[in-house]
Amino acid sequence: MKLLKSLYINNFFFYTLLGVVGLFVFAFIFPPLYNATWYVLLMVATFLVLDILILFFTKSGIEGTRIMSEKLSNGDDNEIKVIIKNYYTFPISVQLIDEIPFQFQVRNFEIRQKIKASSQNEINYFLHPTERGEYHFGNLNVYVSSPLSLISRRFKFDADRMVPTYPSYIQLRKYSLMAFSNNLFQYGIKKIRRIGHTMEFEQIKEYNQGDDIRTLNWKATAKKNALMVNQFQDEKSQSVYMIIDKGRVMKMPFNGMSLLDYAINATLVLSNVILKKQDKAGMLAFSKKVENRVFAEKRASQMQKILETLYNIKTDFFESDFSRLYTDIKKNINQRSLIILYTNFETMDGLHRQLPYLKGIAKNHLLVVVFFQNTELNELINKKAENIQEIYDKVIAEKFSFEKRVIVNELKKHGIYSVLTQPENLTLDTINKYLEIKARGIL
Repeated sequence: MKLLKSLYINNFFFYTLLGVVGLFVFAFIFPPLYNATWYVLLMVATFLVLDILILFFTKSGIEGTRIMSEKLSNGDDNEIKVIIKNYYTFPISVQLIDEIPFQFQVRNFEIRQKIKASSQNEINYFLHPTERGEYHFGNLNVYVSSPLSLISRRFKFDADRMVPTYPSYIQLRKYSLMAFSNNLFQYGIKKIRRIGHTMEFEQIKEYNQGDDIRTLNWKATAKKNALMVNQFQDEKSQSVYMIIDKGRVMKMPFNGMSLLDYAINATLVLSNVILKKQDKAGMLAFSKKVENRVFAEKRASQMQKILETLYNIKTDFFESDFSRLYTDIKKNINQRSLIILYTNFETMDGLHRQLPYLKGIAKNHLLVVVFFQNTELNELINKKAENIQEIYDKVIAEKFSFEKRVIVNELKKHGIYSVLTQPENLTLDTINKYLEIKARGIL
């Protein structure tokens, strides 16, 4: 009974039987073929029995292992490796069908390969999750065929494995050294001229060509009889809070992911950069109420705390209450901090409803509002209009695009910094803004 459950007849066997039936049909026209056709049928039956014996004679003909990281990275390509070891003494053909999690909605997953006798192959494929949560893998099914290819034997491995999907830690590695690279421009980051000397004093050192002559220390120069300059470093231990709006406006999808998940990924990467710059990183999220709070610290465990909090952000995408956010910040964040608010405004009316609260926050803190360009409108704007309806559509799309730029100017008028970005550039643009603010010493 166990043998029958793992035995599958291949298409090649049915094609062979179809050929035998054809021979029987011809045998009615040419009787001498009749006996030969029976011999052919007997030969097919013999090969079928032989194929069953050589595949099922060995108890463990192959071994399959699925190798993957302990967690998946949301919004990235995650590599999955499958190692198949062939213990048969003849080459085999394998058909790999992995029962991947239902979230991917892939129902035709199949990989075919040939493996040499007594050897192993590595099969790689990639999964691109677009939402956080638990992903359950089913059986790793491997169907093995001998060179006769009449039947297949099914092997099952690695059943029922759960892997959590966390915010994008792959991006975290990618940008981890960005804040300290001397070639930041290759990532699209502009070099920022430092204004004034609001940085902390670090040391007195000998003058080198290129140093700012305004930092010359004349007393030290007289003592050493050589030019000496004061060296400054960026102020440290400044508090930076990333605030994620998890309301209705963040539900908009882009390339399969919601704006909320883009903001979560960016928050994780920026937190790492902030901590490496010796600042204190904190975060919170809000919609109807303020929750998922991590107070700004620079402890060794801070990144893990932020990662776990971001993973557990859940929302029903209610209308966001900015008044609660304003009250909470005024009550709980007493020290002047850099506040990076991830939200989205589509119209000036939407901004004006929340502007009093944004102005209230900006009175005591340095506020940066990060919101998104509607990239879906670009194709409509750039498309040549061919009729009246398309002209109307194009004008409306251009109006919405223009209104985004007006929102930037309106925020600037009230002393609020802003970042208008495309979802795929969100992480890079927010890092740019943070480094710019640090370089200018305006916090």
